[in-house]
Amino acid sequence: MLKSIVYVAAGGALGAVSRYLVSLGTLKWMSEGFPWGTLTVNILGSLFVGFLWGVQGQSAGSQRFQAFFFVGLLGAFTTFSSYALDTLNYAQDGRWALAFGNAMLNNVGAFIAAAAGFATARLLFNHAD
Repeated sequence: MLKSIVYVAAGGALGAVSRYLVSLGTLKWMSEGFPWGTLTVNILGSLFVGFLWGVQGQSAGSQRFQAFFFVGLLGAFTTFSSYALDTLNYAQDGRWALAFGNAMLNNVGAFIAAAAGFATARLLFNHAD
């Protein structure tokens, strides 16, 4: 149990720092009128989770692998709580088009990215279903 906690903590620290850096980098490229950093990390995180799931297959790797990557790193890297707050703020401000667009882009984009990551891993590592 303690080892799993250490793996979650290590992955979480790496994921949180990565999230911060990707969000800052995204702000340099995109306008500030939309939460592009949140969207970017959610889609990248979904791509990575799909890819790792595709590489590991049904077993999804060892308990330590799952603790580090799925719970720690990707759990801290993605920001669905931030996305929900951004969407709520748009809705409370009456900016319904932005609220709806943010919700759709995050949910549909994350699903497509997870599926793409899974398919890519299966192609690269020649896993049969």
